[in-house]
Amino acid sequence: MAYAVRHVTSYRYEPAIRESVMEVRMQPRSDARQRCLTFSLEVAPQTNVMIYRDFLGNTVHHFDIPGRHARIELKAEALVDVAPPPPDAQAGAGDWRELDAQVAAGDFWEMLLPSPFIVYTEELEKLAKEIGSERRGRPMECLIELNEAVYHAFEYVTNSTQVDSPIDDALRTRRGVCQDFAHIMIALVRRLEIPCRYVSGYLFHPQSSE
Repeated sequence: MAYAVRHVTSYRYEPAIRESVMEVRMQPRSDARQRCLTFSLEVAPQTNVMIYRDFLGNTVHHFDIPGRHARIELKAEALVDVAPPPPDAQAGAGDWRELDAQVAAGDFWEMLLPSPFIVYTEELEKLAKEIGSERRGRPMECLIELNEAVYHAFEYVTNSTQVDSPIDDALRTRRGVCQDFAHIMIALVRRLEIPCRYVSGYLFHPQSSE
């Protein structure tokens, strides 16, 4: 299925600023089942946009806007093709021994350590015990079980947390938004020594047929 994505970001400054230096990670990746067919980025005020690829394989657009300006507008447009998952995707996902061997042979340390938002707190340990977060079955089966457990353990409530809220806020109230659930899931997964990182994207809500 092909998806057309249009993302507009606007900044307004009062008073005007003297210079802007920005990096933008807006171009969808082409990997696994996803292919980015086309991508464009428009920046106003107009400037020279340069591109590089970071160590995780993301395409990064970066630019410098010199001189005084009171606004910046970024318009990113992409056409992305996403293929359906193969029916036997879980069956071929490998076992824990295979996963551990890949981790030992690769460079995944940043995807295994705690971070400012991925913290192993007492509240997280309570949740892990409550939902039985431990290695069992196959890694993919375990991940799916954890995902379902987090989904059922929390209520989605807009404005219940802030962009910089620690995971304990959502863990105590069992309320949060997407980023809270992502941080909690990453913490649970890394706790099982499975490399995991935060990925931003879009969720497509098909219109009702009624």
